[in-house]
Amino acid sequence: MEQSPLTQQARPESFQPKIVGLYEALFKDDEDADKSEGFWREFFLLRPDPASLRQALADLSADDLLNLQVPYRNRKTPSSFMLSRLQAQTHQLFSNAVSFIKAGVAPSDEIALDVSLSGVLDKKYTNTSSDVIAVLAGLDQVDVIFTEFVNALDNIIRNGRHLDIRQKAIEVALSVTSGAYQTGLLSYFTHRDLFPSLMKYIQELDTVARVLQPFSLLGLLVNYNKFEFQNPYRLRLDDFVNETIIRKIIKSIGQTSSSSRDRYVAVQDDLPEGWNLNSTLTFFGLGGLAQGAKAPAPAPNPDAAKALFAALPGPEAAVLLATYDFANANKIFCFNLVSSPAESKREESPFGAYLSLTSYVLSHAHRSARSTLYAHLNLLVLRIIAEDSVLLKRICSDESKTIVRLCRHKQPHLPLVRGERVLATAMLDTMIDGINHNLRRRLDVGLYMLSLYWRSVTDDILSQQESLYHWAELWRSILSLVRFLSSYASDLKSLPNIGTLLDNVVNLVALSLSTGDAFLPGPAEYDDLFYKLVETGDILVKFRDLYELDKRPSNSIATLISVSEHYYQLLTSDQSKTRTKFLSPQQVSNVIKSGYETLSITAKDGLDSWDRYREADERVALKKVARAVVADVRTLLRRGE
Repeated sequence: MEQSPLTQQARPESFQPKIVGLYEALFKDDEDADKSEGFWREFFLLRPDPASLRQALADLSADDLLNLQVPYRNRKTPSSFMLSRLQAQTHQLFSNAVSFIKAGVAPSDEIALDVSLSGVLDKKYTNTSSDVIAVLAGLDQVDVIFTEFVNALDNIIRNGRHLDIRQKAIEVALSVTSGAYQTGLLSYFTHRDLFPSLMKYIQELDTVARVLQPFSLLGLLVNYNKFEFQNPYRLRLDDFVNETIIRKIIKSIGQTSSSSRDRYVAVQDDLPEGWNLNSTLTFFGLGGLAQGAKAPAPAPNPDAAKALFAALPGPEAAVLLATYDFANANKIFCFNLVSSPAESKREESPFGAYLSLTSYVLSHAHRSARSTLYAHLNLLVLRIIAEDSVLLKRICSDESKTIVRLCRHKQPHLPLVRGERVLATAMLDTMIDGINHNLRRRLDVGLYMLSLYWRSVTDDILSQQESLYHWAELWRSILSLVRFLSSYASDLKSLPNIGTLLDNVVNLVALSLSTGDAFLPGPAEYDDLFYKLVETGDILVKFRDLYELDKRPSNSIATLISVSEHYYQLLTSDQSKTRTKFLSPQQVSNVIKSGYETLSITAKDGLDSWDRYREADERVALKKVARAVVADVRTLLRRGE
């Protein structure tokens, strides 16, 4: 039999997708720097492999891409021609991707959108802005290419042939915005206003689950250099009045907040189980007799739980930045945020979910700088709401009642409220938990100043006679803070703005003393405030001396000490009359009531006034939040790849 001229080749150990071979050819060290039109047509017809492209770019350093100093790893003696060719290949990749996106021909445009630039943008460059421009387009072509790029994205987001490709365009915009946030490339997104396209896309969505990415993109665009120039996206938020889109955004915020809160609950379920037959039998060691009883969830390892809590909230918290900006700019958004109802009586409203997440983030704020930033951001939103008289009236009324699950991971616990409650009382509980659970020697003064801001709205909240609230917990929390500040004065004296915080603490108590009879629901709550103040008498004197508060005219420490001394004299006199060493709580209460007749409270004027919120005062904190959001957006995009 005649031998066949064909030869059988060895079977490869594994088959490689053709697109991976094109990636290798693109960055291969050969003499053919300029790829043909056929190469790019084939490149954008094959299904992309983001992991392989990312790996191909990961093998190249920033200096490799820039053709600076470090030679390409496959050459022992690199030439300048070889290095310039490597940079030309990244230019070709990006410019051809823009051309195919702009052409809008399926499936090449979708494949071009899938070409991930994160491998280029995530590298550390010496001069970030100019270096990224040099790698992607070159200084001479950047205006033309990036203008076409942003225009093409805008057109797809607005009029793409289906929602999936529009979503891809938003993901690409997010990738470039987060990856090049500290560069001048974002100026192209301010020159071409994407706001109408983003709002049109949100309006046409069939599910609120997809609102997260466009709304997060809007948050990054609004915060880009907003303190350095008049950001056009901020002006758009000011004038936006489409309540249909606003309500859809708010619903998405509620769902995102609820799912983010559930991550905390998954680490440790903090809701106490109600008493029933099964739980009663288990309590008495008869759990085996319980019918259909579920095994209790195992208690989390303390060290593991700390690490898990420190990583929360998840990257979806990036949506909180856009929430803040919309709330700060638009009163219609704020009104819909606090008034949007729950889907059913058993569910929480969007703002109830947002407040619940705030409670968990604030209670764990001390665990990481990132948690602190998000807690700070949400407290700013609550302050903005409280400063609006219409919104404040709304959250104090029975119309605002909704279910709000507050964090109970750590002692001391506030009284559990299982049913619906007035929003303002849930907001106060959130502040109290924040004060109780973040006491550290390196105190976050800014966070505590925001928590204590509620001295300015206490009158309005508590004047609602029908609103029930556990005021004793509020007094206990504030005076515990005074004890803490007294105990660690040597560590806290040098902290920035500590003097303002001390004034706020003192003036909050003085305000409650001077106006409590007008806003507290009954004399028992007012008596309890005086009782707790008398208990703290010696600490107040120590507190004043340690911080030299008597030398600061901006606080009312003299008022607190005079009230404490007034009752101390009355109690001493009563002990002499009754010839008893210790007075019972009832006797002390009687002395407090009788002491009102001879008590004179001379609090400083202006305790119930405050400076309205100015965003410029929070400039440093908001820039830190924006950087944290950039990192979270990158994490979200990596998860989606």
